[in-house]
Amino acid sequence: MTDIAVQPTATRKPFYKSLFLWVLVATALGIVAGVTAPAFAVQSKILSDVFLRLISMLVAPIVFCVVVHGIAGAGDLRKVGRVGCKALIYFEVMTTIALALGLALAFMFGPGKGMNIDTATLDPKAIATYADNAHKLQGAGVGAFLMNIIPTTAFDAFARNDVLQVLFFAVLFGISVALCGGEKGALVTSFVDAGAGILFKCMSLIVWVAPLGVFGAVAYTVGQYGIGPLKQLLSLVLLFYATVVLFVLIVLGAVMAFAKVNILKFLAYLREELMIVLATASSDAVLPQVMRKLEAMGCKKSVVGLVVPTGYSFNLDAFSIYLTLAVVFIAQATNTSLSTGDLLYVLFVSLLTSKGAHGVPGSAIVILMATLAAVPSIPAIGLVLVLSVDWFIGMARAVGNLIGNCVATVVIAAWEGDLDQAQAKAVLDGTSG
Repeated sequence: MTDIAVQPTATRKPFYKSLFLWVLVATALGIVAGVTAPAFAVQSKILSDVFLRLISMLVAPIVFCVVVHGIAGAGDLRKVGRVGCKALIYFEVMTTIALALGLALAFMFGPGKGMNIDTATLDPKAIATYADNAHKLQGAGVGAFLMNIIPTTAFDAFARNDVLQVLFFAVLFGISVALCGGEKGALVTSFVDAGAGILFKCMSLIVWVAPLGVFGAVAYTVGQYGIGPLKQLLSLVLLFYATVVLFVLIVLGAVMAFAKVNILKFLAYLREELMIVLATASSDAVLPQVMRKLEAMGCKKSVVGLVVPTGYSFNLDAFSIYLTLAVVFIAQATNTSLSTGDLLYVLFVSLLTSKGAHGVPGSAIVILMATLAAVPSIPAIGLVLVLSVDWFIGMARAVGNLIGNCVATVVIAAWEGDLDQAQAKAVLDGTSG
C-alpha cells in the first residue's frame, strides 16, 4: 500500500493549521462551556457521538483491507505466523507486568484505606445491568470466548463492527489470497489496496471533525459530572493516572529502548491522536490514523496490520492496571483483608478476564464485575464506589491502551527486523521529507 502511505507529520506546516492546536482549543472551550453553561454542555455530547460514529463507520473495512493486504503481500506465511506468535507472547508479558504493577501500587499506597464503607449502605440497583452482563461473561467460559472470535457470518462481523471477528476473517482471507497466488491473488490484492486507499482518504476528511467531537466530549463530561466525583475519589484517580504514566515512561520506555526509539519523541509524534483519545475516552476513534502513522515512521505494513487490531483485544495495558488497582481499592474501602494468596488469585483471575474487555458494553465495569464475582472474599457491591469516576479513569485508560498497542507494534517490528530505523529517526526528529 505504498500509494496510501501518509506524508510524515514531521513536514512542517503553520501551527494554526495543526489539528493538535484545534483539539487543544476545543478542549479549553469544552471546559469553559461545561462550567458556565452545563445544560448546553450536556446536550453537546451529540457532537462527540457523531464524530465517534463517523470513525466507527470505517474501522472494520479499514482493518480488513490492511490485514488482508499485509498478509497477502508478505510473501511468506511462516513469517506472518511468526509475527503473530511474537505478538501474543509480548501481549501476555506486558499484561502480566501491568496487572502486577496495579496490584503492587494499590497495596503499597492503599487508596481505599480509611474510607470504612459499610456495604449495606450501597445501592445494588446501580450495578444491576453490569452484574447481568458480568455473569453472562463469566458463565460463558474460555470456550465461549474463543467461539466468539469466530463470526456467525462475515457480514455479521462487519455489521456489528466487531474488530476481533473482522480480524479473524481478514487473516483467513489474507492467507487464502496468498495461497492462491498468481493472477487471481494479485488481482484481489490490488483491489484491496485500492479500496484501502479510498477508505484512508475518507478518514483523512473525517478526522478534521475531531475538534468538534472533542468539544462535545469535554463539555459533556464537565457539565454532567463537574468536579465532585473527582474530589470524592481523588486518591484512586490520581494513583491510576500516576501508575499509567509510570508504566508508559519506565516499562514501555524500556522496551522502546530495545527498538532504539525514544519514548518521549514517540509520544510527541502521536500527540494529536492521544489528545483525541483523552477527550473522547475511546481509542477506537484513532485506530486508522495510528496505523497509518506507524507505517509512515517505518514499521512494515504487515506487522502494523496484524499487531494493532489484535492488540485492541489482547493488549490492554492501562485497563489491566485499572483492573487490579480497582479490585484492591474496593477491598480496602470495605475493610476486606486480603492475604498474599488472595492477591495472587486476583492477579490470576484478572489475567483471564482482561482478555474480554474490548467490545463489551460498559467493558471496564463489566469486566471488573466479573473479576469481583470470581473473588468471593471481596464484596462485589463495592463496584458502586468506582462508578462515579469511571469516565475520568476511562480517559487515561484509553490513552494508556493506545500507547501500549503502538509501542507493541514498533517493538515487534524491530524484533522482526521490519522497522526502518533511519526512517523512524528522521520522522521522530522532524528531519524527514
